[in-house]
Amino acid sequence: MHRYGWRAYAVPLLAVATLVTLGDLAANGADSSTTPVARISAAPTTAAPGATTAAPGATDAPVAPAEGEGVPDAAVGASISAPAPAAAEAYVEKGAGSVSVVDVNSPVYGSGPLRRFVVETEDGIGVDDAAFAKAVRTTLGDPRSWGNGGRMSFQEVGAAAAAASQYDFKVTLVSPGNMEKYCPGVGTGGYTSCRYGERAVINLARWATAVPYYEGDLATYRQYVVNHEVGHALGNHHQSCPAPGAAAPVMQQQTLGLQGCVRNAWPYP
Repeated sequence: MHRYGWRAYAVPLLAVATLVTLGDLAANGADSSTTPVARISAAPTTAAPGATTAAPGATDAPVAPAEGEGVPDAAVGASISAPAPAAAEAYVEKGAGSVSVVDVNSPVYGSGPLRRFVVETEDGIGVDDAAFAKAVRTTLGDPRSWGNGGRMSFQEVGAAAAAASQYDFKVTLVSPGNMEKYCPGVGTGGYTSCRYGERAVINLARWATAVPYYEGDLATYRQYVVNHEVGHALGNHHQSCPAPGAAAPVMQQQTLGLQGCVRNAWPYP
């Protein structure tokens, strides 16, 4: 103390701080190796109508962790194998793997802060691209959707805006056989949909057949799955059924079951 004064106290304090910092870094390193992190392309590659884009790649920049409804467990396995409802449509199990922008520039739906979105469909799945895009923008433009009461507005934009990165999120229809390509690490099992990076990825099988819990109500399920996955893209997370007989929150994982709630497609029904 006579020789170094207050500096004698600093040495042990700095040593303790160093040990604490090293321990924290070690803990965070372990977490990052087990938690999937979504990645998106640094720049869109969809430059023109009909242009295609690849699935997210290893050179993409990290964004928020991906979110999906997960693989159905054994408790719902029997329901999944039930016959498809009469309203179900035939679908392609696995498409080409690339996606194309539906080149539409729509009016603005609603009021409030604008959210611009791009609609994509996988190549080789034989769907009516224009009909899918119309279903998406009609759902998001409904006053019961996320724009309710002037909370936000929506506009579909086409290939030029996609190429210039002038959008907030994408809604992409993908075959079940390529869901893991567009939602790597999420664990859809080729059955559920997901939000990965900038994309709300809709599973073609669910779009064509819905789920047993919807009892053939394909139109309502389609509205639900768009609102649910776009809800993730807007920063919303999963919720549970609040009480038996209540309307299921749109962020409830209704694809996997209703938990006693009644099916509901809207954030603000």
